[in-house]
Amino acid sequence: MNASKLLLVVALSAFSINISTGAPTAKQVREVADHLQDVSVTIKAKSRHSSSEGSGAMIIREIDGKKVTFVWTAAHVVDNLRKVRSVIEKGSPRKIVEFEDASIVKELVERGRRVGEMKMDAKIIKYSNADNGHDLALLMVRATDYAKSGIEFNLSKSNDGIVPIGTSLFHVGSLLGQMGANSMTTGIISQVGRTLDKYEYDQTTVTAFPGSSGGGVYLQNGKYVGMIVRGAGEGFNLMVPVRRMIRWTEKNDILWAIDPTEEMPSMEDILSMQIEDSGIISNDEDEDEDEYSVKNAFPYRIKTEYNFNNKLLRGFDKSGGFEKELNTRPFNGMDIYKIDHR
Repeated sequence: MNASKLLLVVALSAFSINISTGAPTAKQVREVADHLQDVSVTIKAKSRHSSSEGSGAMIIREIDGKKVTFVWTAAHVVDNLRKVRSVIEKGSPRKIVEFEDASIVKELVERGRRVGEMKMDAKIIKYSNADNGHDLALLMVRATDYAKSGIEFNLSKSNDGIVPIGTSLFHVGSLLGQMGANSMTTGIISQVGRTLDKYEYDQTTVTAFPGSSGGGVYLQNGKYVGMIVRGAGEGFNLMVPVRRMIRWTEKNDILWAIDPTEEMPSMEDILSMQIEDSGIISNDEDEDEDEYSVKNAFPYRIKTEYNFNNKLLRGFDKSGGFEKELNTRPFNGMDIYKIDHR
């Protein structure tokens, strides 16, 4: 056998191995990685008393001839934007729940170098709290034509939508907040159907850190299979699987935010939706009383929150004016900031 024929046999053998195993080629991995970088954003939720950072994944839908960007994230990433105020209506007191806008930050990278960022305000249009809900939030970017591409959900109904244990996965999120924006990690599905506080999660070994909350988990072909919301270490993380997201969107008439074939409502209908998926408003005193036990529950929420006595530290403080003690659960010694990971 001459050299040219030998090279052809080797090439065909490699091709057949790739087809039989389903492993993506190097080119396919690069294309998927570039796409996931393009659809992933950092979520910044700054309120009067705290500022938190998490992750999000964008979708694009057309409304009234305009391309509108929506962002999926975890509710606990933006929970500090929730405000409750009392009003008097027809002589009786009533509580109104309102949300401030979050900031969506998209990193701009050219030839492997960060060249800037795009920052837009986003309105929270649907929210299910983390304490007794699904820990999901859907945001709408106020500017039209913001994103150029969006995620595609894995809508396969085979095996009831369950991704088999051992399946290789990617995660893209803002690990440690914006300083780790668009970090890409790998892992597998390590268990399915974990039940925590009556809700269903899938377990994954994709590496996640505080700030990963709200970030997408993807098959190697780039399809979205879940959202990271909790963790107990780099390789023990829980995600809300797409099958549970589908049930929640169906219940709240927003399946269009998962399935692009669903009919889109008008902008007027979207803006008039009830934001919270439950009409129950818990007592503020009860929230304060239970805050420690809820936020320290295992596995931990992995939002990154900065508390600086109403001051947001923008860089390394060397003056000694700020306490640099880490209040991290369970990740100790990871950063100089005083941060609350939950």
